[in-house]
Amino acid sequence: MTTVPETHYVKSGEVSIAYQVVGGGPVDLVLVPGWLSNIECFWEEPHVVRFLSALASFTRLIIFDKRGTGLSDRVTHMPSLETRMDDLRAVMSAARSERAIVCGYSEGGPLCALFAATYPSRTAGLVMIGSYASRKRSAEQPWGRTREELEAFSRLCETGWGGPVGLDVRAPSLVNNEEVRRWYSRFLRMSASPSAVVSLNEMNFEIDIRHVLPSIRVPTLVMHATGDRTVDVRASHYMMKHLPSAKYVELPSNDHLPWADDVDTIIREICAFAADIEQPVEPDRVLATVLFSDIVGSTERAINEGDRHWRELLAKHHEVVRHELTRHRGHEVDTAGDGFFATFDGPARAVRCAAGIVQALRPLGLEIRAGLHTGECETVGEKVAGIAVHIGARVASEALPGEVVVSSTVKDLVAGSGLRFEDRGVHTLKGIPEPWHLFAVDQSSARV
Repeated sequence: MTTVPETHYVKSGEVSIAYQVVGGGPVDLVLVPGWLSNIECFWEEPHVVRFLSALASFTRLIIFDKRGTGLSDRVTHMPSLETRMDDLRAVMSAARSERAIVCGYSEGGPLCALFAATYPSRTAGLVMIGSYASRKRSAEQPWGRTREELEAFSRLCETGWGGPVGLDVRAPSLVNNEEVRRWYSRFLRMSASPSAVVSLNEMNFEIDIRHVLPSIRVPTLVMHATGDRTVDVRASHYMMKHLPSAKYVELPSNDHLPWADDVDTIIREICAFAADIEQPVEPDRVLATVLFSDIVGSTERAINEGDRHWRELLAKHHEVVRHELTRHRGHEVDTAGDGFFATFDGPARAVRCAAGIVQALRPLGLEIRAGLHTGECETVGEKVAGIAVHIGARVASEALPGEVVVSSTVKDLVAGSGLRFEDRGVHTLKGIPEPWHLFAVDQSSARV
C-alpha cells in the first residue's frame, strides 16, 4: 500500500492551492499537470506512483492541483495562465523553493514555458512533455484542433463524465486495463465536475504562447510521443523551430500521458537533464509587458492652465498613475513630462492597470492614451531596453484619446482573464520591420 504524501495548502490571492512535496534530491522539480489532476488520487494508481516516485528519487518533487481542479479551491471561471503563474509561484514559495525545474505535460507545458520566460531567475530548467504552444488550428498549425472538435469533445465530457472519458486517446497502451479504467474514471470525477471541464476545455483552446518561445533562455527539454493522439507531435516540432536552444526527444509510442508506455525513457531523460543543470547565472533578459502612456493634448492644456495649475494637475496625474501601478504590481521604469513607462510580470495586470489609469484620470479632466506589448526585454540595473520596448511605444502612438491599445501578443496571453478586445486591424509601426495586429481594450471588461 502506497503512503500518500501529506497535502498542504497555500493561499494564492483568495484561492487555496493544494500541493505536496516528495523526496529530497539536490534539485527541486515542480510538476505541473495537464488537463486535470488530483494529487491524492495520483497515489492510488501504480503506474502514476511509479512515475512520481521515480521523479522523487533524484529531485525534491513538488506537485500541485491547479485552481479549479482536484483538491484546490473550485472557482467560478477558469483562470488565465497569468493567474496560474501566480499559483505556481505561491506553491514554490510555500515549499521554500527558490529555483526549480518546471516540468509540464500537456496543458501544463504552456504554463511552464511562460513561467520560464517571465521568471528565469527562479527557473533552473524547463521540461515539456506532449505539449504545445497553441492548440488551435491555424494556417501555421494545420494539425491543431478545430472549434467543432472542441465542442464535440466537450459534449462527450458532459454526457460521459463518470466513465474513463478520453483514456483511449491519452493512454492507448492502458485502455484495456480494467483497473486503470476504474481508477481513471474515479480520478476524473475527483478532479472536476462536468461543467468545470467544459470551461477548462474552452480556456485551454485559447492558449497561445507562440510569441513567447523565442524568449525562453533557460535549459529546455522537449519530449513528445510520435503517435500521440491527443496533441499531434508536430506541435513539438513547431516549438523546436522557435525555441532558441532545446533538446528534443521523440518517444516511440502512441501515449500522451507521461506515466504510460514511455515512462522509463521520460524518467531517464529528465534525470540526465537535471544532472546537467548548472549554477544559476543572473538573467539579463526577461519576458515582460511594457506599458506606455501620455496625456492627450498636454502642451495645449499646459498653456491654458498656466504653469502653476499645470504643475499641480501633473502632480495629481503622477499620483494616480503610481497608485494604479502599485495596485497592479507594475514597476515604474521612467517618467518624462506627462508620459510613463512601466513594466509588468503579467499582461492582464498591465491591461487592467492601463484601463484603471484612464478611468481614474477622467474626474481630473485628463485624457490619456496607452499602449501595451509583451516581449523579451533586456535588463541593465533598473533600466529596461530592447525591441519589445520600441514596439510598446509605437503601439501607444496608435491609440486614440481614452484608448488602451495592445499588440496581438498581449491579447493571446490573456486568454481566460475575461478581458475583451475590439479589432483595430494590422498596422505598420514606425521603425518596426514587421506589421502588428492591434486591438483596443473593452474597458468595461477590465474593471476589478
